[in-house]
Amino acid sequence: MPGSAADMTMCTALDLLQAGKLSSRDLVRGLLDRIRNSDCLTGAYVDIDEADALRQADAADAARASGARGRLLGMPIAVKDVINVEGQSCRCGSRILEGYVSPYDATAIARLRSEGAIFVGRTNMDEFAMGSSTENSALKVTRNPVNPEYVPGGSSGGSAAAVGGGEAIAALGTDTGGSIRQPAAFCGCVGLKPTYGRVSRYGLTAFASSLDQIGPITRDVRDAAKLLEVIAGLDSMDSTTADRPVPVYTDLLRDTLTGVRLGLPREYFVKGMQPEVEKAVRSAVDVCRGLGAEVVDVSLPHTEYAIATYYIIATAEASANLARFDGVRYGLRVPGAKDPVEMYGTTRAAGFGPEVKRRIILGTYVLSSGYYDAYYVCAQKVRTLIRQDFDEAFRQCDALLAPVTPTAAYRIGERIGDPLVMYLGDILTAPVNLAGICAMSVPCGKTGQGLPVGLQILGPEFGESAILRVGYAYESARIA
Repeated sequence: MPGSAADMTMCTALDLLQAGKLSSRDLVRGLLDRIRNSDCLTGAYVDIDEADALRQADAADAARASGARGRLLGMPIAVKDVINVEGQSCRCGSRILEGYVSPYDATAIARLRSEGAIFVGRTNMDEFAMGSSTENSALKVTRNPVNPEYVPGGSSGGSAAAVGGGEAIAALGTDTGGSIRQPAAFCGCVGLKPTYGRVSRYGLTAFASSLDQIGPITRDVRDAAKLLEVIAGLDSMDSTTADRPVPVYTDLLRDTLTGVRLGLPREYFVKGMQPEVEKAVRSAVDVCRGLGAEVVDVSLPHTEYAIATYYIIATAEASANLARFDGVRYGLRVPGAKDPVEMYGTTRAAGFGPEVKRRIILGTYVLSSGYYDAYYVCAQKVRTLIRQDFDEAFRQCDALLAPVTPTAAYRIGERIGDPLVMYLGDILTAPVNLAGICAMSVPCGKTGQGLPVGLQILGPEFGESAILRVGYAYESARIA
């Protein structure tokens, strides 16, 4: 095989496949070999069906030989275990969905499948996407491929660890408050959270329906652009998707930023930020300036209220969405109950982990009589103010530059006992989800301990072209 699958970008592998210099079987076999050797350390995957992956690869090779030309024909993709793939388990990192096998494809999966993609395995995650370290998974521990003593981030930690560790060429994750960007930053990958409504949520097991988005985790910016081209667009199965054309994002990538105006939000360089993180991000800003960008200071004054707002809205929506997991229709059912109420209680107590229970309780509280106006309605008003902050900032510039997180990855077990400290780590990512805009993490350096740091590039609503251009130009200059 020319080169190793563990080192190839998706676009490079596609070029080799299309040129007949590489078969899909060899590509998949190379990845499976890497997974066998490495996943015992990272724990990125929760399910791998090697025989089925090779069957899919052989079918792709046969289709290519017969003249088929799908945009991702023969390309293996890893999938976060919250996105439904027909015939595969979808446990969402939880005991409560033990034994559940999806009867259908999510729209994002169907679009990838129609372009010839192969689904090689399912990646670990925080239970129902509730967490920032993948320590909340009920299935296994996932470790950072850069240093296994550290977390990979979350909730898409398995997808990021797989890509960062060479166990996947590309993966799908989901982002409700930073769950693509933060693990991508921690594992040294590119992670893109699209605008709300850019990618269909049909077939995504919901955590917080007004915040969730599916997006790519890849090895470079071009690969993220390529995947987004395939999965984006209007979907009749999701009324929140936008009826807007999907650009050919890969055609819009440039290695210069001449004429681009970039904003630095004052509030995103927070007190207590790890100095090495700030240094790496400010160095990346200097690179962008050297590529011709004009850099200006901007303000997002309601940033300090974002975490409180996010954890009211997200838990309220989670409380409603997770009510369906009750032991009646699918998944776990604890036997021996005397009546349905007892069955619901015992099943949910056994099936949900501590973090999910905590968020359901919080969400039920803020929606309860007497507290709805004081908490939930108030949070929605602040959400509007946060969105207005971004609207004003984007009247002054094309995109914003900021850190993804205040720190690099932390040690496994370091924060799991203090949920509030864990929640505060989302301060720089959650505002994007509240505003419904797009953002991307691009590697921009490492700490003295060798842990990756991510540059966050934020764009306006449906501004993916802008953030991809900035990310590609910066990445090209940094690699050069």
